[in-house]
Amino acid sequence: MNQRYQPITRLGLGGTGLGDMYHSTSDEAAIGTVDAAWEAGIRYFDTAPHYGAGLSEHRFGQALRRRPRDEYTLSTKVGRLLAPHLPGEIEAPFVGALPFKRVIDYTADGVRRSVEDSLQRLALGYIDIVYVHDLSPDMFGSEFEHYYRIAAGKGGAFEGMVKLREEGIVKGWGLGVNTVEPCLRALRDSDPDIFLLAGRYTLMETTPLQELFPLCAQRGAHVVLGGPFNSGFLAGGEHYDYQPAKPEQHAQRERLRQVASRHHVDLAAAALQFGLAHPVAAATIPGASSPAHLRRNATLMHTEIPAAFWEELRSEGLVPEEAPLPPRKAAAP
Repeated sequence: MNQRYQPITRLGLGGTGLGDMYHSTSDEAAIGTVDAAWEAGIRYFDTAPHYGAGLSEHRFGQALRRRPRDEYTLSTKVGRLLAPHLPGEIEAPFVGALPFKRVIDYTADGVRRSVEDSLQRLALGYIDIVYVHDLSPDMFGSEFEHYYRIAAGKGGAFEGMVKLREEGIVKGWGLGVNTVEPCLRALRDSDPDIFLLAGRYTLMETTPLQELFPLCAQRGAHVVLGGPFNSGFLAGGEHYDYQPAKPEQHAQRERLRQVASRHHVDLAAAALQFGLAHPVAAATIPGASSPAHLRRNATLMHTEIPAAFWEELRSEGLVPEEAPLPPRKAAAP
């Protein structure tokens, strides 16, 4: 596959926790989390202006500006400009914010300004990857077509991102969304390099296998898998896609837990490793808001999982036949 940006480590750090999603995190804990990620060998970091109205970007910048810039990959997002606002606009599921409000803007001028503002908050010279954020039906409902036409049309975000890539201000671009449809449309309407797709290719759901992953392979695009735990659900939480989980989702998780129990497998480890078996998957980025949480993710990533577990998931119909399964890892020396 073509790749304009530098390679991404298979395990990344998502920035929602550093933006105070669900609970507050101190600056010290946030920077400690990034430091722990670095010590664990993680070199891919993802953030967004939306996360804490700039708080996540600010904290990543504090933690990363003392690291060699050519040794890590950083992504952020466009689609929301931040305008000064006192007090800061706290928007669920975030519980903290810098003194800004979010303004939707999917124009080429808007994405350029957004990237420039992000560079200021990060205090860095360039951004590797920029995702057009939340351009999806689940975000805008009946207004989705209106915003998509702006983004994909003349003078829109897609055109702006291609220009920023040509200028070298960003190395690659794509969409950061929770649904498959906008990614398919963007591949047909423009020239994206990579997608950040949250929650759609997990042990709970494998929708991208049908159309998106084959088209990505054909076009040479990668996918970063966000939300591998489905908002923490596969790691024992009670939220699924940022909402309280439904009874049928609890029932499916229980079936997965029963198989995991029979094979003495940590379901969270299986959830983290599953998606990366697909060849278009570049990385997975679970969120973490503390060094302990980060180290746990790094451990889960390297936990040995027996082939019999994956085979039983397939035989029980919990993963489809066409889903690639993780290879058995060689025993540690």
